[in-house]
Amino acid sequence: MINSASRKSILVTGGAGYIGSHVVKLLGERGENVVVLDNLSTGNEEAVLYGTLIRGDTGDRDLVSRLLKDHQIDTVMHFAAHTIVPESVENPLKYYRNNTGNTLNLLQCCQEAGVDKVIFSSTAATYGIPEDDTRPCSEDLPTAPINPYGMSKLMSEHMIKDLSRAIDLRHVILRYFNVAGSDPDGLIGQSTREATLLIKVAAEVAVGKREKLMVFGTDYQTPDGTGIRDYIHVTDLASAHLAALDHLRKGGSSTLVNCGYGKGFSVREVIEATSRLHGSALTVEERPRRAGDPPALIAAVDKIHRTLDWTPKYDDLDVIVQTSLDWEDTLSLRAADKAVNF
Repeated sequence: MINSASRKSILVTGGAGYIGSHVVKLLGERGENVVVLDNLSTGNEEAVLYGTLIRGDTGDRDLVSRLLKDHQIDTVMHFAAHTIVPESVENPLKYYRNNTGNTLNLLQCCQEAGVDKVIFSSTAATYGIPEDDTRPCSEDLPTAPINPYGMSKLMSEHMIKDLSRAIDLRHVILRYFNVAGSDPDGLIGQSTREATLLIKVAAEVAVGKREKLMVFGTDYQTPDGTGIRDYIHVTDLASAHLAALDHLRKGGSSTLVNCGYGKGFSVREVIEATSRLHGSALTVEERPRRAGDPPALIAAVDKIHRTLDWTPKYDDLDVIVQTSLDWEDTLSLRAADKAVNF
């Protein structure tokens, strides 16, 4: 525990969302002064367990400037973004406006307020489809996004890097691979409506919230024909953000790191684990490949271990899946309680 009075505050944009709320929980447990800015378009007020929640948008220049000044913010953790890849293809300007344009506004406010540390939520979608998908993606791999979501994040990365060269600003950019699971304490989890992440969807199918799970592509050049991804537990990802914060506070230089475990599991392996842990088979429908899905996408993780003092605790597919199933049960119980008390 730290003396909160001795620290300036941390602004967490999108802190009521899936990943942001898990970071806020860890920050709060450590005694940090936290201010959460979220428009609650996809986030949930109940997920913010610590700090002060301000309902608003990162595109609101006056609001952001006031928050940075009034709360003596010296660090910004920026999560607020749209994240659905197919939607970004259908409505690209929505993604450039929110993900890129609002990041520009946030950075302008940070520059004016003298904020000197930024931690940015980015994505492996910046890599696009690697030429050699049999090898883990290293941070020096050429970036070639194939959708507006990935491009909007890459553009934000470039803005942060360029601003850091121009002013007294240091940053850590975290490129997420496949985030999954929920808080092991069962207090928060992924509550996104119409979620698209595989393990979340598989858990919803298991508990009867969805009729079936769609498997897109069974003819990849992988051991079982389905796509392979690097799944990282959301609490481990959250702890990487605290490690990034500590790195910057100790005077560490700006850096960009992958966030994953350096190994992958196939869609069929995820389905098997979910079925086994839940105790019943999932209803599955096989469909053709989706355009742009690489056979495998795995993180090279040497750099995050070398650069940040970060050790994952939940590097186990069964743990990831079980916490997802437990969270679905929690959501069902909460819904039942609300219905009874209505």
